[in-house]
Amino acid sequence: MPVVRSADAVTHEIHGARFVSHATPLTGSRELAAWRGEIPPGTKAPAHTVSREEVFHLLVGELDVTLDGRTERITAGDTLIVNAGSTLRVENPTGHTALTWVTTSLGLEAVLADGSRIAPPWAN
Repeated sequence: MPVVRSADAVTHEIHGARFVSHATPLTGSRELAAWRGEIPPGTKAPAHTVSREEVFHLLVGELDVTLDGRTERITAGDTLIVNAGSTLRVENPTGHTALTWVTTSLGLEAVLADGSRIAPPWAN
């Protein structure tokens, strides 16, 4: 039975945010990736278009999310469905770190506005 202890989760940092990887092929997952996001106050992540659907659940805090040009404030307990091919931007305008839980299928890639591609290790 694969159990990923919190102490064994791998942490990655990019664009001012932390991604704490819990489910990947390295931990025994065959189809899904899941991670906790830590988004500090003042973070303005770049817009990126995702290749796979993501389910983005806000555990703690508030975030401004822009999905395909439409901006919404989400609060703890809200879930955002990000369909494959959608463009997402996340911003934390508050004074507190927001915590998220995100799940996607393995193989996720993101394309930034400048055309650069990222295959995040927490989703592959």
